[in-house]
Amino acid sequence: MPSKNILEQKQQIVETLAAKIRDAKSGVLVKYEGITVADDTALRAALRKAGVEYTVMKNTLTGKACEIAGYGDMKQYLSGMTAIAIGTDDPIAPAKIMKTFADKLDRFEIKAGFVDGGLLDKAGVEALAEIPSKEVLVAKMMGSLMSPLYGLAYVLQAKIDKENGGEEAAAPAEA
Repeated sequence: MPSKNILEQKQQIVETLAAKIRDAKSGVLVKYEGITVADDTALRAALRKAGVEYTVMKNTLTGKACEIAGYGDMKQYLSGMTAIAIGTDDPIAPAKIMKTFADKLDRFEIKAGFVDGGLLDKAGVEALAEIPSKEVLVAKMMGSLMSPLYGLAYVLQAKIDKENGGEEAAAPAEA
């Protein structure tokens, strides 16, 4: 029977992890068995750079934390050597990074995940990883908003050039 001290430490670990999961925008459970030290170091560096926390913990503790955080259904994926990546800023970052490494490494595999209160299976996490980053989406939206404006400016300039009889068209435009 574990001592009272050890039980209190484990309870604190569970509560801390549950708070992180509850506050996270997304998370991914992975089977990390058989990963080399070099690959693990590269994975952790990529996750750290993206602001994603990566934790390897006993499945029983992770399961209890998931249950407290409202993701009790994730306990079914907690078998074998499991790690969890938790993203607090970008909801796509954990899925994207984990999928990149799962594609490169044979024994590293995605188990499940969560985003905005919903549980995702392996296919759901992989689909989430395919979504472009926020910056790319914003750039595409800005481009689509600017395109009609540029078209309007070209039409108006052509109308002005036509009314001036083409005199201005031959002269270089001043900014």
